[in-house]
Amino acid sequence: MSPGLTAPRGTADILPEQAALRLRVERTARELLEAAGYGRIETPAFEATELFARGVGATTDIVEKEMYSFDDGGGRSLTLRPEGTAPVCRAYVEHGMHKLAAPVKLYYLESFFRAERPQSGRYRQFWQVGAEALGSEDPALDAELIVLLHQLLTRLGAGRLRLHLSSLGTPAARGAYRDELIDYLLANSERLSATVRDRIERNPLRAFDADDPPTRAVMEQAPRLLDRLPADDLEHFAEVRRLLESADVAYEIDTTLVRGLDYYTRTVFEFTSDELAAGQSTVGAGGRYDGLVNLLGGPPTPGAGWAAGVERILLASRAQAEAAPAPDLYIAHDGARGAAFELALDARAAGLSAQLELAGRSLKGQFKHAERLNARFVAVVDDGTVTLRDRLGGGERAVARGEVVAAVKQALEA
Repeated sequence: MSPGLTAPRGTADILPEQAALRLRVERTARELLEAAGYGRIETPAFEATELFARGVGATTDIVEKEMYSFDDGGGRSLTLRPEGTAPVCRAYVEHGMHKLAAPVKLYYLESFFRAERPQSGRYRQFWQVGAEALGSEDPALDAELIVLLHQLLTRLGAGRLRLHLSSLGTPAARGAYRDELIDYLLANSERLSATVRDRIERNPLRAFDADDPPTRAVMEQAPRLLDRLPADDLEHFAEVRRLLESADVAYEIDTTLVRGLDYYTRTVFEFTSDELAAGQSTVGAGGRYDGLVNLLGGPPTPGAGWAAGVERILLASRAQAEAAPAPDLYIAHDGARGAAFELALDARAAGLSAQLELAGRSLKGQFKHAERLNARFVAVVDDGTVTLRDRLGGGERAVARGEVVAAVKQALEA
């Protein structure tokens, strides 16, 4: 095949057997989240670029390097959504959802886009399931969201999970620490990577995400934000931990945990799976973002949420596609196309799963195809009669055209 006719690098087709696995993720998420009061929301695939520059943060890797942005032909810059929280908060403001009873609980399952290096379980177009709750400062909301994500990952079979937990405090509490960290990084700048040095003043906390060994060695001795938090932030964090313990959700305090988005405050968390390769082990993450709605032009509104990568979940669960369900009825014919077509429509209208011969096979070939499909019944339609063959029980009999559906349903119920 010509290279121009293959899927673009960093994207992947979703074939029927893979779609079946994703449907299981969607079904499990819907059952779990709707039972907890979360309603589904869908936002456009592209938004105003300014939404992400303001909401995600102009100095983040997402905004600086990874967004697919384009001119819409009218002088407006639009961006394929790289994450879900900012669009949900934009919709919350635009539709006056702050007038609803708090907290407003929403969830989504959509595709997202980032121009980053493709890796295991992460493509440039990828899918996430996410949950957001707006309007409450209660630490029980943080704990509820973490427990829900833990339950989702567990039900989907993600193996060897680890919950990393920390707190970033409020922006006001981070101010003095940020200055302290900048001073530390500047004093050790010769040992830092060029990328970290370039953003010391703009985004110093991201130094904790660095992969290169010299920078990581510097960061092992760096001051920790969790050690600098005031009493109210620490009390909030302690209550989140207490509630997680009461729910039997184990966690590890990770003082180096920082999220790659500017909007996080207080609780931050990340689920990793030891089933996945190091450096690519995150399956879901999130935290609290109490200032984001206000930043986007809405009223001061606390919020918290998470997102989990569908591809990473399936890798961590080593999920295998189930065989396609066998049809109740396969309808064969040797020229009586019209009668066979009508029988297929009648069978489906009656609630049966039915497939019709459409490839011009011989009758012998049609029987072989019915066997490949593992169809329970085969109906061979002639102009005036139908021969109904029971592949499970054996035997066949002539049945009037108008009685085939009833005969199949009766046999299945029996």
